[in-house]
Amino acid sequence: MRSVPPWAGVYIALAALGAAACAAPAFAPSDATPWGALALLAALYAGCEQITRFRFLGQRAARGLAGFFPVLLAGVFLMPPAAAALVALPGAALARVERGPALPRRIWRPARYAIACWAAATVHVALGGRQLLAAGSPPAPGFPLALAPAAAAALVLALVAAALDGGILATAERVPLRAAWRGLFPRSVAPVLVHGFAGLMMAVLWRSPYGPLAALLVLLPMYVSSWVFAQYHRERAAHQATIRALVQAVDIKDEYTRGHSERVGEASVLIARELGMADERIEVLRFAGILHDVGKLGVPTRLLRKDGPLTPEERRVIELHPEYGHEMVRGISFLGEARAAILHHHERLDGSGYPYGLSGRQIPEFARVVAVADAFDAMTSTRSYRRGRPVADALTELKRCAGRQFDPQMVRALVRALDRNGWHPAVTSDEPGGVQEAAEAVAAAQVPASHAPQPQIPAPHFPKPQLPHPQLPESHVPGPRGKRGPLAGDRPG
Repeated sequence: MRSVPPWAGVYIALAALGAAACAAPAFAPSDATPWGALALLAALYAGCEQITRFRFLGQRAARGLAGFFPVLLAGVFLMPPAAAALVALPGAALARVERGPALPRRIWRPARYAIACWAAATVHVALGGRQLLAAGSPPAPGFPLALAPAAAAALVLALVAAALDGGILATAERVPLRAAWRGLFPRSVAPVLVHGFAGLMMAVLWRSPYGPLAALLVLLPMYVSSWVFAQYHRERAAHQATIRALVQAVDIKDEYTRGHSERVGEASVLIARELGMADERIEVLRFAGILHDVGKLGVPTRLLRKDGPLTPEERRVIELHPEYGHEMVRGISFLGEARAAILHHHERLDGSGYPYGLSGRQIPEFARVVAVADAFDAMTSTRSYRRGRPVADALTELKRCAGRQFDPQMVRALVRALDRNGWHPAVTSDEPGGVQEAAEAVAAAQVPASHAPQPQIPAPHFPKPQLPHPQLPESHVPGPRGKRGPLAGDRPG
């Protein structure tokens, strides 16, 4: 079992002593502690902690649902400070410990909550919050005046908990003092405020003629909504893990373009924001940019790692990767529009692209965005077969090819985004002459396939998928592959 550093042990002991000092007045004969209400709230909080051990609708509740703040804050609003410090003690002490050492964690968590709740209740009492909740006969809360003390108490709870967490990070995890508290309060304040108003609703109903039973009804929809939110984050984490696994597989196979996928995703997001896309579509577009080259898993490795330019035959083999990629991801439902971008990101506006020779608006919007982002990063990144171009030269080349190869709207959006945000490619050459070399490479890449010898390369790892060809008018039937040439002499992808 991993031992606790000495300073962390001292810090936890001091926190436990502080919590005991906060809660001690509740046991004094002169203190009118409402033990019945305290016991009910403590049992509710313990139940919220223990529910993470069980399954709900077939899945285990997320660990983040423990530490359910509405119950704690209801105690803050209803109880004297010393009694409020006791609400979390049983549940926090008996909560599931996922990582050792267990005993220091079982001491630390109750102490942390006890101190934070005591501080929040003290502020609430000092601001007259309890009197506002119990005003009149029968009690009628003084709204909206009662909101200010409640919000202040919730903020204090978040601030004290964040301050204590920073201390344990500095002593137990040896995080530098300068970084220990960074970002802790901003991350915690929004959830605590939201839960604070739910706790205030519980306190209001508790003091109403309907009594504690009505207050308990607030918990069910709040807990279910928290569970749904936690499930969303769990599903999103699974999506991210799927994307990372696929990208890592591509990076391992095509080591010369490592990091390219993430940068294309980043550039695609910049373009999408300039176009005013909704956040949901931007997230899917980021997936499209990251996964646009996943089909390279079906291309012979020696072609992807070849030093020097590709022959036309080798290029035709690599040109299969959009179709391979589409086959790989067609069953991943959360990708949505990203699947079309993976299939069509090498189409060109003039109809000379691949795999289907789509033109103009026939090319999906996501594919037109990814095409610009892909070409931009390809030109600004140094590869094994040519140097990277400066950002300004790459943008000049994109503008030159706008209307023929790229959607001018996407090019203009990228230019505006880079003017505002800048760009930091992994490796970039800032030597002059980039535009001329890029233009010469475009011309050199456009070699008719009929003039090339027969390929002497192995077949791809699996046969070309039989995809349905889109129903296009006769005027849009793709021409020979020899008329297609990727921007800046870059390899397809």
